[in-house]
Amino acid sequence: MAAIHPVLLCGGSGTRLWPLSRKSYPKQFAALLGGESLFQASAKRLSGPIFSAPVVVTADAFRFIAAEQLAEAGIAPAALLIEPEGRDTAAAILAATLHVAAGDPEALLLVAPSDHVIPEAPRFRDAVAAAVPAAQAGRIVTFGIAPDRPETGYGYLELQAPSEAEVAAPLPLVAFVEKPDADRAAAMVAGGRHLWNGGIFLFRADTMVAAAREHAPDLLAAVEAALAGARRDLGFCRLDPVAWAKAPSISIDYAVMEKAGNLSVMPYAGRWSDLGDWASVWRETEDEGAGGNALSGPATAIACEGTLLRAESPGQRVVGLGLTDIVAVAMPDAVLVAHKDRAQDVKAAVAALKAQGARQAETFPRDHRPWGWFESLAMGDRFQVKRIVVHPGAALSLQSHHHRSEHWIVVEGTARVTVGDEVRLVTENQSIYIPLGARHRMENPGKLPMVLIEVQTGPYLGEDDIVRYEDVYARQ
Repeated sequence: MAAIHPVLLCGGSGTRLWPLSRKSYPKQFAALLGGESLFQASAKRLSGPIFSAPVVVTADAFRFIAAEQLAEAGIAPAALLIEPEGRDTAAAILAATLHVAAGDPEALLLVAPSDHVIPEAPRFRDAVAAAVPAAQAGRIVTFGIAPDRPETGYGYLELQAPSEAEVAAPLPLVAFVEKPDADRAAAMVAGGRHLWNGGIFLFRADTMVAAAREHAPDLLAAVEAALAGARRDLGFCRLDPVAWAKAPSISIDYAVMEKAGNLSVMPYAGRWSDLGDWASVWRETEDEGAGGNALSGPATAIACEGTLLRAESPGQRVVGLGLTDIVAVAMPDAVLVAHKDRAQDVKAAVAALKAQGARQAETFPRDHRPWGWFESLAMGDRFQVKRIVVHPGAALSLQSHHHRSEHWIVVEGTARVTVGDEVRLVTENQSIYIPLGARHRMENPGKLPMVLIEVQTGPYLGEDDIVRYEDVYARQ
């Protein structure tokens, strides 16, 4: 069997898992269910003998996060395509398809969101393998998840007849069904002819290009132009922003799938979740032997039932007392408390915070950069204290500031520091002062992460007060 080219979509920034998922650091990169992120788990799931290296499509803001997490997972991507702006799934999928088709028009692609949970990876790979003959024959195969409850948050796929839990080959698709109300969802699940739409597709590259040419020619033309005008940027492929802007913002379901006549459905009866809200996280992590509670981090439940308690900072303690069906998620800068029945309405809370001008609505407390990350520990009118972690071998840009001076204290590792024309090593428990306006750079020459505390003082402490002179990451 020819190798399948996985396509991982990881450019979205949902709000229903706020405060853990935010615009600046969305859920696919978070370790929601363990030590690895959903993106890393997805990349590992779509690796092995039947798969080639993945093609990743992501946003500019997440390009270094995606590359870093793939490296941590030991996976080298075939390509990292950078979307100039979000245009929904149709444009992203076509960009990956055209990229792969340039090397082999008949190549098989498996497109998957990178924020889903599929615990039984071998079972899922078996379903993919069973769908390969249909895809090679020119079918577009979509994967339908066997529902275990009436769910109003998912779209559905209608089959001609009720199917067995496990089938040997894809089945005919009758129709896509929009997210139903509760009564219709219950009727569809009881009837046995409907599966959840998992948003996962297997197809031959030329099959998808032909379908797009027939049903979405303007979209295809815009994506072709964006790929033709793409430029290399370090290890990334930046799609042309002018051509990309002409691509309609539309999902692949609306643009192609609901119009194409060559679709089949591969049922999948294993566990699956899109982790679309905190109620779904609770379902994946509840401990039935402990009152159905789901605890994460330093959290304690006392006389609670069906409750999710989550603390994201080691210095926090979240305690639930006498709670039933409650979600409580504590971040260092924001706390969510909600009833599980309102889990899909968390985006309303985010909208309210945005209207108030609160940075917590979209900005994650830990700011990830290509060289590492930093977080603010304390802030006043004319000062800010940060913790900064620099990866081994990484370096910040050569820069200066118009409005602030800085004092650096190394607490772990060794820093190579440039201030003006002077370069020196600053080891653990040593410090150095960066005067206002001085050109400076920080590097980690060691093999372990370097940690320092930065104290900023000045009338303006915003992250836009940076003048870059040299940057190994080619940031503008």
